Amino acid sequence: MAAKKEKKIKITQTRSRIGYNVKQKLTLDALGLRRMNQSVVKTVTPQIEGMVKKIQHLISVEEV
Repeated sequence: MAAKKEKKIKITQTRSRIGYNVKQKLTLDALGLRRMNQSVVKTVTPQIEGMVKKIQHLISVEEV
């Protein structure tokens, strides 16, 4: 059987973390985003989807 292809997304931090609460800053850190305009590619899981939803005002998301 062929392996199921995993869906991936590219997450880019588009707004500064300054002025937002600690939980949102920690969520950015957990995704690997440390500075403005930095991008990471992640496999879509329920955990990643939840993190993206919580900080959607700070990031942009596109499919890879």
